[in-house]
Amino acid sequence: MFRKKQKPKQDIPTASLPDIIFMLLFFFMVTTVLKKSQGLPIVTPAAYQTKKIESKRHLAYIWADDKNAISIDDKLVPLAGMSTISKMMRQKLDDDNQLIVSMKIDKRAKMSLVTDIQEQLRDAYCIRVNYATKFKGGG
Repeated sequence: MFRKKQKPKQDIPTASLPDIIFMLLFFFMVTTVLKKSQGLPIVTPAAYQTKKIESKRHLAYIWADDKNAISIDDKLVPLAGMSTISKMMRQKLDDDNQLIVSMKIDKRAKMSLVTDIQEQLRDAYCIRVNYATKFKGGG
């Protein structure tokens, strides 16, 4: 007389699941940006002893080449506006109080340029400074 009602199916359709996964994969591949600072083409001096910085999270890079070109985090700084280095680095230090400045200076650069950059860093209260080199080895 009375028939038992059929229970509705509770299966989730999985036919379009691979399409959704590939669309998400494609989306993340397209939108992900792997940025590596380029700076200026320089030849760093060699050192017999180096220490690697463990965390690059709090780094700001300053490049200087042998033609007196200066770049801070991929932004060229005009040589005439040397005081802009102090302003830029002070802003970066205000944003991140654990800031370490990594200076990548060409080994053929004039020492007067390096001294000017150091003075600007001192004016900006950037006291944690690293000088990038390549490891030469030996003793």
